[in-house]
Amino acid sequence: MSHDTPQRLDSLEKTLPRASYIDDAEFQREYMAIFESEWVCIGRSAQLSLPGDYMAIRLQTQSILVVKGDDGKLSAFYNVCRHRGTELVTLGEPGPVSGQFARSIVCPYHAWSYYLDGRLRGTPHLAIDTTDVALHSVKLAQWGGFIFVCLNGDSSQSLPDALGAGTHRLQRYPLDDLQIGSSITYEVEANWKVIVENYNECYHCGPVHPELCHIVPAFRQGGGHDLNWDDGVPHREGANTFTASGTTSRAPFPGLNEVEQTHHKGELFYPNLMLSLSMDHVAAFYLWPQGAERTRIQCDFLFHPTELAKSDFDGSDAVTFWDTVNQQDWRICESVQRGMQNRVFEHGYYAPMEDYSLDIRRYVREKLSALDL
Repeated sequence: MSHDTPQRLDSLEKTLPRASYIDDAEFQREYMAIFESEWVCIGRSAQLSLPGDYMAIRLQTQSILVVKGDDGKLSAFYNVCRHRGTELVTLGEPGPVSGQFARSIVCPYHAWSYYLDGRLRGTPHLAIDTTDVALHSVKLAQWGGFIFVCLNGDSSQSLPDALGAGTHRLQRYPLDDLQIGSSITYEVEANWKVIVENYNECYHCGPVHPELCHIVPAFRQGGGHDLNWDDGVPHREGANTFTASGTTSRAPFPGLNEVEQTHHKGELFYPNLMLSLSMDHVAAFYLWPQGAERTRIQCDFLFHPTELAKSDFDGSDAVTFWDTVNQQDWRICESVQRGMQNRVFEHGYYAPMEDYSLDIRRYVREKLSALDL
């Protein structure tokens, strides 16, 4: 069917129902089926460079502690002392919080201590057999310099299987080597799926992102229809990156092919990692749902260490541009969230150029069905 052929509204694919976006009970069910059962990205391994370095984060009610051991390996534990349940790292906010343990992990309540690998080390004024006593462990795996944890100890799915084919499409990007040059955290009053659906289509790019479409005119052509995300989307002639000018003094990442040096790529790794890749920097978005209608988003801007080491390094051209685009996205997502609260809204529709979002619908339904088995 031609894109210009009129279609009945009810012939379009429907989104998930209204409750999936605004209902607290449905959010809790969904959170258990996805964020407490699947691999979730929590940050970059480069943030933990020395033995004793740690990162703590709260995934709703679950508190996770990642520590770099004396052997250089990362381990993840529930952030709870085996004695009385105290947080080993206090998390008043969802996090993440970073720091360094001196020689061991010490509970702030009664000073029970643990080796960096989680084994119980000492219990002041109390003789306890420390054999086979350790912090409760959490599954941890890494890809591309990103740290993933899985709270479902019974899950047999490996991280590579969970990430899927997207890792192959990004194989020439030196993700393992990249370092954080800047970070911005956003509090967005919208359901996490609204944000993911927005990321996964460019039908909105023409109306919402004039600056972005100036760099990548293909984003507005045909409502973003037929974009080749696998190979990347071309910049306008003379542009090769996401900055206001479309140019930068930073060199392309080593190893990219000719197309990747002039095209933009985007990948969504369920449930909470969104990567937008230019030839000289990567914007990495981590989504941490805080409720049915609230999502915390951390955006890390990743650069090559060779560029970061330069005395005149300045990544603000990319950061400022992305912040403009991000703020536009968050505002429209919050408008969607408010609009869905109207009693007449039952569900939305996916236009043909939003077909990628059908996979989000499939993913959520599949995980909820597994929860009910």
